[in-house]
Amino acid sequence: MVVYRPAHSLSPSGTVHSNPTRFSTADFPPDVNRGVDVPDKKRAAKSKKKSKPANGAGKTLSRKKYEKELEKLQVELVHLQSWVKHKGLRVVVLFEGRDAAGKGGTIKRIAERVSPRVFRVVALPAPSDREKSQMYLQRYVAQLPAAGEVILFDRSWYNRAGVEKVMGFCTQEEYERFIRNCHEFERSLVEDGIILVKYWLTVSNEEQERRFRSRIKRSIKQWKLSPMDLEARRRWYEYSRARDKMFEATDTPFAPWNLVRTDDKRRARLNCISHLLSMIPYEVLPEETIELPERDEAEAYDDVAALAGRRFVPERY
Repeated sequence: MVVYRPAHSLSPSGTVHSNPTRFSTADFPPDVNRGVDVPDKKRAAKSKKKSKPANGAGKTLSRKKYEKELEKLQVELVHLQSWVKHKGLRVVVLFEGRDAAGKGGTIKRIAERVSPRVFRVVALPAPSDREKSQMYLQRYVAQLPAAGEVILFDRSWYNRAGVEKVMGFCTQEEYERFIRNCHEFERSLVEDGIILVKYWLTVSNEEQERRFRSRIKRSIKQWKLSPMDLEARRRWYEYSRARDKMFEATDTPFAPWNLVRTDDKRRARLNCISHLLSMIPYEVLPEETIELPERDEAEAYDDVAALAGRRFVPERY
């Protein structure tokens, strides 16, 4: 999966940082730091064992139960994959949401048991100078599926309605043009036979902060956090207003937005995959009988002797 992290990003103060960047809790704006309850190690370890429902109701979801349900859904994704190839379907799935909402993790669970030749993940980097001179939607059109493909957009053309709008990366005229054109663009995709599914992963203020602080504390996660993320955190309410305007303009009968609560990552992944499967009618095709052929001993060759003396990596494990 392609993952983009800008080589240079704006900090909340407007200065430019070169990645990799190390962060501390001091990097959060003062209003974000205030009143935070940072879980101790004991509680953090306990939270990993069980997953609480996002709405606070019902029983917790154990890792064992989660993995069992996930495997069932992933089996169905394999069946869906066969059907998509068999029927030559074209599917586009958009994943949008705030930073740390769980887009990448959800996409990973969808794609990890299927063929990357069928389920293709697209996470475009910032546009090049050449792309900036083109029609805004042009580079996304180039990623649309052929027959028998499912494209999973980890962020999409809705960047213009979100991050570009809030951060001032586009003009007001460019933003308004996008809002006008997006409606007809998506209608044209659907009318051409593309199955279009749009997800907005919604994370609470408190949970996003908890995830950001986890990234700050753990070196293995710091690559996920950029100065741009911190600035987006400061502008939480601007993003909320931009999101709502986007919904008002682009939540249509032919391309509706589907919201996924993601404070509980495990339940969010299961709910999203289950919903996606329900959006694309498919049948379970008969499995082909596969027989493993015997080696042709007439062409016998001593592989061990042939590789003797070659350079092998040290076997440390």
